[in-house]
Formats: sequence, C-alpha cells, structure tokens
Amino acid sequence: MKNYKSVKPKKFLGQHFLTDLSIASAIADTVDACPGLPILEVGPGMGVMTQFLIRKPREVKVVEIDYESVEYLRHTYPELEDSIIEDDFLKMHLERTFGGSPFVLTGNYPYNISSQIFFKMLDYKELIPCCTGMIQKEVAERMAAGPGSKTYGILSILIQAWYNVEYLFTVEPGVFNPPPKVRSAVIRLTRNSTTSLGCDEKLFRRLVKTTFNQRRKTLRNNIRPLLSQLEAECEKRPNFSALLSDPIMTKRPEQLSVQDFISLTLRLQTCRRKEVE
Repeated sequence: MKNYKSVKPKKFLGQHFLTDLSIASAIADTVDACPGLPILEVGPGMGVMTQFLIRKPREVKVVEIDYESVEYLRHTYPELEDSIIEDDFLKMHLERTFGGSPFVLTGNYPYNISSQIFFKMLDYKELIPCCTGMIQKEVAERMAAGPGSKTYGILSILIQAWYNVEYLFTVEPGVFNPPPKVRSAVIRLTRNSTTSLGCDEKLFRRLVKTTFNQRRKTLRNNIRPLLSQLEAECEKRPNFSALLSDPIMTKRPEQLSVQDFISLTLRLQTCRRKEVE
C-alpha cells in the first residue's frame, strides 16, 4: 500500500485518513456480526479499511466522492475497478446498489456529514439491517444514549426506534492524518424486531424534532406550536386541552422513551388531514 500522504486530506470533505492498520482491521471486522450480506463502504479514502473488507468472502462496493481517492483506489486495488462508485452517498439511490438486495453499510464516515448519513440510513432501513463504522465520539454517544441522559436527543430516538445501538470502542485523534480535534468511536447498529411503529411515522419524526428544538422546556410549553399546526391542518379542529393537562406534559423531552413518543404520536392522530382539492 502506498504511503498515506499520496492523497492529501481535504478539509471541505471532512477527510481524516485513518493510519493505524490494527484499528482499521478491527473496524472492518465489525461487519462480521452480519454475515453473508454484501458490503457498501462509504468514504474509503485510500482503502485502509477496504483492504481488510475485500478479504471477506462477500461482495464489496465502495462509494467515494473525492476524485484523487478514486484514482488511488483504482491504481492500488485493481480488483475493485468495477466496484468503485464515484458519487455523493447522500444523493445515491441505494435500492440500486445491490439490485435491491439488503447490504451492510460501513465506513470511516466523513465527520461533517455523519448525522446526515444515518438519517439516510433510516430512509433505507429495510435495505440496511446492519450499519457499522467510525464517527465522532459525541455523535456515537448521542446515538447510544438512553432517556434521562444529557446526550439523549433526536438522533437517539429516531435510530433506536429501528436499531439496537452498540458503542464498541473509542479511537484517539493521533491515529489519523490529520488528527481531528475530537475523539472518535466505532459503533454498530443492528435492526431490531420492529416492523412498524404503529403510528404516523412522519408525525412521529415531527414530534421528536419539535420537542427537542427547545429541550429545556416542558412538553406543555414546547409542543404548543405543533398542536396549533395540527389543528390548522384538520377539517375538524380537535380539542387538545385534555392532552395539555396530562401529567406527561410536565416532563422534558429527554425524559421520554421511544415508546412514550410513539404513544404521544398516537394521541395526536385525532383528526384527518384536509383532502387536496
């Protein structure tokens, strides 16, 4: 493998190239918990993880937006020639990646878009039963946090509704080029048994995001704008006064579990939307 300085990390792409082969191998091995499925690696850079992934007995594809990294991969790993996707992961139609078949998502994810990557994963949750990789430590902690924690929030709830989250290990800045200003962490997400939330999923997301926009306020105070919007969208305006007087409204959003948010969403589904004329 060429010296890692062969490709210059680009700040605008959030690139921090991992240089420790033992850590790269350990991250690659996190996909072994989901055997048999093809693998899509996001942001392979110069292939420090890729070299271990392609040794596994399954199909591997990589998606890379940096043209210099693409050229490096083509030169260094000619066996990947037909498996390199030169594209922006966030704009990809993932149902086309492996012909509509499920796959494992992994990578040393670009730090500047890591949350967006996981929101996209949620849009394709039926195709991605397993997701592993390295992200900022604080993002990993948010994803794994439970109710009552200061790090528990939007990402925690939306991901935990569909995935079991494992915080695997922490990675120090010194093993990257350039070293990031934050510590990193390796996580694994595995689809849980949930096939449906049993509520309006768009309203569920809307509720979670609305309440955490003002997380220090009680639900009674931060949910009022959403209630007004829902009333305006309904043919028959519901009366939410009973809900506002419920004891749950004295809690702050970080005190509610995923199931609490599902139950609250169901209580908000008290009217049907106006039909489009």
